[in-house]
Amino acid sequence: MEMEPQIMLSNKTIGFIGAGNMAETLMGGLIGSDRSQPDHLICSDVRTARLDELSDRYDVQTTKDNKAVIDASDIVIYAVKPQIIGSVLKETADSLDLSKLILSIAAGVPLAAIEKVLRKELRLIRAMPNVCVAVEAGATAITASAGAKPEDVEMARMVFQSVGRCIVLKEDHLLDAVTGLSGSGPAYVFLILDALADAGVKMGLFREDARELAAQTVLGAAKMLLETGLNPGQLKDMVTSPGGTTIAGLHALEKGALRATLINAVEAATLRSEALGDIMIKKISGE
Repeated sequence: MEMEPQIMLSNKTIGFIGAGNMAETLMGGLIGSDRSQPDHLICSDVRTARLDELSDRYDVQTTKDNKAVIDASDIVIYAVKPQIIGSVLKETADSLDLSKLILSIAAGVPLAAIEKVLRKELRLIRAMPNVCVAVEAGATAITASAGAKPEDVEMARMVFQSVGRCIVLKEDHLLDAVTGLSGSGPAYVFLILDALADAGVKMGLFREDARELAAQTVLGAAKMLLETGLNPGQLKDMVTSPGGTTIAGLHALEKGALRATLINAVEAATLRSEALGDIMIKKISGE
């Protein structure tokens, strides 16, 4: 029987190294979903004003000492920028051991790069959330090191499910594809939404009305896909009647190669993520 998130995380202290937007979003999600309480959350940052802001807003513990966060926590989340995670890992490596579950949300930094710096077996999870966690509708994928246990993976999944949906992948390199799809994907959808709103304006709608209709249409379509369990082709066919308006619109999309363009976009972003990952491995490990 699957343990309730509130039970699995309730007795765990979760620490954040780095107190940026993603850390704040996760803290808010954990508190809002009752998966954690403010007194079980602690974060560090170099900016005193930022720490005061989070303390006032969420009543969490704060410190400027990264090692103090690790010492106080059962789960440690590295929420720093990819450019500095190497130096932060080196600074805190001596404080890390198998008693801690370690999560990294540094974009584009593979498990191999982190393990190369730490040089020890640890319970390590890497996560790739997207920007939509800000409205608790995020898409996150996680992958685990050899040292992580099944219960570690489940706890990590529950952390990110507090701000949306989370899937578990068996191979770390697949997070490049996740970056290309759901990491960069919101930008593709925003572009499509902008185009749909423009189309509505061209056909006579006011801008605000066109934008709201376009956004709700995308939201509703995504919700139908997730909640019905039907595949996109089946749902498309439900809307498409013989000789109707929808098939005329779909024909125009096919002529414009919408499918191929979106596939090419995900592929290009994935390949770029792979290249950046190779660079990060060399940079962080000092090669």
